[in-house]
Amino acid sequence: MAQTTQHELQLARRMSRLGTETAFEVLNKARALERQGKSIIHLEIGEPDFDTPANVVEAAVDALHKGWTHYGPSAGLPELRQTIADYVGRTRGIKVTAEEVVVVPGGKPIIFFTILALIDEEDEVIYPNPGFPIYESMIRYVGGRALPIRLREERDFSLDVDELAALITDRTRLIILNSPQNPTGGVMQRRDIEQVAKVLGDRNILVLSDEIYSRLLFEGEHFSIMSVPGMQERTILLDGFSKTYAMTGWRMGYGVMRPDLAAHITRLMTNSNSCTASFTQMAGIEALRGDQSSVDHMCAEFKRRRDMFVAGLNKIKGFSCRMPKGAFYVFPNITKTGWKSKPLADALLEQSGVAALSGTAFGDFGEGYLRFSVANSLENLQQALDRIDQWTRKNL
Repeated sequence: MAQTTQHELQLARRMSRLGTETAFEVLNKARALERQGKSIIHLEIGEPDFDTPANVVEAAVDALHKGWTHYGPSAGLPELRQTIADYVGRTRGIKVTAEEVVVVPGGKPIIFFTILALIDEEDEVIYPNPGFPIYESMIRYVGGRALPIRLREERDFSLDVDELAALITDRTRLIILNSPQNPTGGVMQRRDIEQVAKVLGDRNILVLSDEIYSRLLFEGEHFSIMSVPGMQERTILLDGFSKTYAMTGWRMGYGVMRPDLAAHITRLMTNSNSCTASFTQMAGIEALRGDQSSVDHMCAEFKRRRDMFVAGLNKIKGFSCRMPKGAFYVFPNITKTGWKSKPLADALLEQSGVAALSGTAFGDFGEGYLRFSVANSLENLQQALDRIDQWTRKNL
């Protein structure tokens, strides 16, 4: 019998620069522990625990029956693009056309495609840290220089505009903003967003504004840098359906940007995914045009859970937690436990059955913090608090 030769896998060098999203790794580890019979409370994954609204599901089922099962335009179905343009125009107070909208399978492609389209080797991108890990991953993957701007607890995790100004150089091509923010729940105030626009002045620097949690805000009103006069043509707005309508598995997001850039982002869609599934896009039209009471209910419930969980964490030895203003995460400071973030997250999972993420999963400046998702029932959140409290009493 002939012997097969095992050839060494020779990866492209850029693959060594590609990061990951730790939430899915921790989820897999937690599920493995469950298969061993251990009880796990899942506070690691960032998705609503609610069902997709019934009217949206019915719209998708109806679309399937009507034959919306074939290829569509790479940029998205015209009716959905126009619906998104109307929605963004109404909520951001600007004029938006369908030609400025690109529909993609999830929110991440807008991050990936924007960085692919705009960033050459050694170009600089300023991004929030702690922040969504895919920002840094993609900047490094394309050979760009990732410059973190630290989000500080004493500022309620809103960036310091003076620090941002000091990071801008002639090589800066893109600035990433995220508000409400993952992992901290921080929210940029309107005055700070207007100051960012002022700092940019007339520089030819684009802003990727990640507003995926814009409808999950617990106080005040959402404000986008796209709404600042003169900033619309320099802003790529990222939003979508996953968080607002509990549609994470439907894989549908969108970007809003100047039409000439939208044409290039569409070419990247053509080369990668061809198009977003047609029947999900029909459901997206119903999501934006239909009854919004489910969104209001979900946001109110997340606020209730946030209030309870933050109050509980602040009673646990070694933990202190600020009140997040948006999204569905809490980001407690754990430095007084004497533990580093990753070992503590591991210990809570393995010894107490509470799955959380180390702050370092969101960048170096996340050291000293953990991220908990409150997308779970009040009963389970209370049980998680009890387990963490019991662990600290034994180990601190």
